[in-house]
Amino acid sequence: MNSEELRDLVVAALEDLKARNIKVLDVRHLTTITDYMIIASGSSDRHVRSAADRVIERAAEAGLKPYGVEGEEKGDWILVDLQDALVHVMQPETRDFYNLEKLWDISETRHSAATTER
Repeated sequence: MNSEELRDLVVAALEDLKARNIKVLDVRHLTTITDYMIIASGSSDRHVRSAADRVIERAAEAGLKPYGVEGEEKGDWILVDLQDALVHVMQPETRDFYNLEKLWDISETRHSAATTER
């Protein structure tokens, strides 16, 4: 499975469980650790856990096993590492606080502007 197919599988799994505000960030130009960061919100700790579990189930059905899963015990932020896609399922307050979209959504245009301003 290529990274684009994995991205689509993750988004479909999150949509199945009605995860909110799903954002896909293509970070290939920023890092070699993954191709996509996929961030979604759940309405409660139970919803966050269920959405992350659905991603893990769908990955398993496709023959993929996560390299790691973090945060299941608390349920405010669960990270599922599928190597080519890092999936963050978070409660809205946690998502607002850490603001991963702003941290990782550095377009090449913004990066070029920041480089020339030095």
